[in-house]
Amino acid sequence: MSARAGSASVHPVDDELDPAARRLLAFEDAWTGRTGAKDSAIREEFGVAPARYYQLLSAILDSPTALRHDPLLVRRLQRVRDARVAARASRTFRIDQEPLD
Repeated sequence: MSARAGSASVHPVDDELDPAARRLLAFEDAWTGRTGAKDSAIREEFGVAPARYYQLLSAILDSPTALRHDPLLVRRLQRVRDARVAARASRTFRIDQEPLD
């Protein structure tokens, strides 16, 4: 018996991405380059609010299983997500108050 075959019995087959996560990644991949009302498409396709969709997507992108499933797509989506987080963090929220007379 090879070491590879033996290791398969030690680690159950949990390396496979669940169907819901696959569907979500496929949707993101298909959406690339398209324009339009993505929020509406998310509601129609998944039946969840866009905020929840992006929470689910972020969790999937952090999964090593997703990275093994489609490394190019996951890394691209991670870069996009990380750039948005950095842009949000760099914004300053200043309240300019005019002096009271």
